[in-house]
Amino acid sequence: MTDLVTGAAGFIGFHTAKRLLEGGGEVVGIDNLNDYYSPRLKEDRLAGLRRFKSFRFHAADIADMNMLRAALAPYRIRRVVHLAAQAGVRYSIENPHAYAASNLIGHLNVLEYCRRAGSIEHLVYASSSSVYGGNKKLPFSEDDRVDAPVSLYAATKKSDELMSHVYSHLFGLPQTGLRFFTVYGPWGRPDMAVWLFTEAILAGRKIKVFNHGDMKRDFTYIDDIVGGVLAVLDHPPSGAGPLHRIYNIGNNRPEPLMHLIAVLEGALGRKAELELLPMQPGDVKESYADIAAIKRDHGFAPATAIESGIPRFVEWYRGYHKL
Repeated sequence: MTDLVTGAAGFIGFHTAKRLLEGGGEVVGIDNLNDYYSPRLKEDRLAGLRRFKSFRFHAADIADMNMLRAALAPYRIRRVVHLAAQAGVRYSIENPHAYAASNLIGHLNVLEYCRRAGSIEHLVYASSSSVYGGNKKLPFSEDDRVDAPVSLYAATKKSDELMSHVYSHLFGLPQTGLRFFTVYGPWGRPDMAVWLFTEAILAGRKIKVFNHGDMKRDFTYIDDIVGGVLAVLDHPPSGAGPLHRIYNIGNNRPEPLMHLIAVLEGALGRKAELELLPMQPGDVKESYADIAAIKRDHGFAPATAIESGIPRFVEWYRGYHKL
């Protein structure tokens, strides 16, 4: 069985591909290795995957259909974990066209590839908790309305869900969309709060704390996320109606931002200097995942609280940067 992981040099993509390879699977990875954040970090992730003989990698942009087809032509792909996307809520305000190319055209191209491949048993793709926008009801449920996004990034992710629904309806393509909630851990993204705070605290710089610290996030450790992704991947939707499901995948435990900072201070052995700032455009005050559906259907049970996950990230960060 050959699995395709798009965004294989990214944070979640790297960990997902690695877990599949450790389980004896064959994995084809695709990534365009863009410079949204350090390509060196992406190359270092890939170095870990290239140690597996059953891993093949292609530097390709999913927004280029010809490039995507050429990269995948030698393979008979049976399952796809589609994680390639332009990430970041705030960056979508500064560079909207990058989101249209990667998240809209790129997602459509992956759907077209899967539709025409004739071998795809299941497409699992990344959505985001950002689709809930400014919803006030907590926790966020898959049954909630998600037609009022507050960022372009969120709008592209909701659009992906709609396109996927159509392709399942028209072409019987089995798909599952996962709404990720604030993923963190070793090999994480440098634009995320846990990395940014760690970097600043160790450098003796102030950390930027938005909405004056009055925020909560459902911080979800990477190992829990990957376990959920693979559990879903093993069970494509079946039954009557479109073969398309949407699940939240989070820790089901929203943490106050100031508590996260306190845990990080303890792990680093240093106090943080705070720069208290107003809410940023496109951001939301609180995220909180209702995970009853993915727990019921796939046995998803996150087990990592930030009190244990943050020290693991700090240990990795110090080792990676030789600090």
